[in-house]
Amino acid sequence: MIPKKRKSYTREFKVETVKLVTDGGASANQIADDMGIHVNTLYKWIRELSAKPEEAFPGKGHMACSDAEMVRQLKRENERLKMERDIPKKSNGHLFERPDLIFPFICHLQSEFPVSVMCRILKVSRSGYYAWLRRPESLRKTQDKALSEMIQEIHKESGGEYGSPKIHEELRRRGTRCGRKRVARLMRKDGLRAKTVRKFKATTNSDHRLPVAPNLLDRDFSPAEPNKAWVADITYIWTNEGWLYLAVVIDLFSRAVVGWSMSERMTRTLVMDAFTLAVKRRDPLPGLIHHSDRGSQYASADFQRLLAKYGAICSMSRKANCWDNAVAESFFSLLKRALVFHHQYPTRAQARQSIFDYIERFYNRKRIHSSLGYRTPYEVDHLKLAA
Repeated sequence: MIPKKRKSYTREFKVETVKLVTDGGASANQIADDMGIHVNTLYKWIRELSAKPEEAFPGKGHMACSDAEMVRQLKRENERLKMERDIPKKSNGHLFERPDLIFPFICHLQSEFPVSVMCRILKVSRSGYYAWLRRPESLRKTQDKALSEMIQEIHKESGGEYGSPKIHEELRRRGTRCGRKRVARLMRKDGLRAKTVRKFKATTNSDHRLPVAPNLLDRDFSPAEPNKAWVADITYIWTNEGWLYLAVVIDLFSRAVVGWSMSERMTRTLVMDAFTLAVKRRDPLPGLIHHSDRGSQYASADFQRLLAKYGAICSMSRKANCWDNAVAESFFSLLKRALVFHHQYPTRAQARQSIFDYIERFYNRKRIHSSLGYRTPYEVDHLKLAA
């Protein structure tokens, strides 16, 4: 555990803080709270200054640099804060020229530089700064704090997957109205961003002599009804015990994962189990299009007989064309960047539990999709059933 760095304060800071109590008439508890120090520390400073006004607080608390050097340091800090706030270089964003930012700037540096000198250099009154310090927090800042907490909660619930557009929509769904730019600004301030994509190798083995089906889906990813077109695919997840393979079946109408199966082996049984689960859940009518790649598991005689048993029509992507099965590919990309790439699974059982939780509790029921009008798969399915 890294030890917490002890705060240090200049003599000027200590003297001015004590004066707020002795001359300003404010309570020690209130001033200590405003200044972010312990009240016992403040009482200690009051006793030391009362006993020996000239000798109190010796050492590095005294001003140790010239005004010119302090200006240079303040300018460096100014540039750093401008970068943090995403203020363009050629703009009115220079903190020294923004009265609304000068006092927070001084407060940020008051433990490093004397307040009186900073006020003189930045051309503001010391009394004005301390009045600002005691002033209650603005309504806008209070609202920003509450909004930031909600944003952090949504970001955490999504596993870090949501960026500002989806968080903005989720806030709207929860009854909170605000601008998208405001959400983006608060996310930048808190260092929140959507997880990025990492590449992964293909699992399709199309080098076989089994019969393949034509591409009947033809990239029509928006059927008008549920259980009219399903897409399927296989991916893999690494654990300390070895690979865990995942097969899914997705209903294109709602983007819900209606069937899934996991195994340590990538066989035809894996895809057959996923399809069987989907059939048990959805009970599709004959004529359902089942689309997949040309992998040997999907082209196998056993899987083809299973499709025929339920009256499903087989459709397959063209050779080496991932876009023909883009929805399934997109789901795996999402799963990996939101979940798998951020976990080191000791066992297959732990990976299985984690993936099950993501699919069933979050993805199907809570994750909003821009392609669904920022609704969840569960909502889309149930709205159709209620219609």
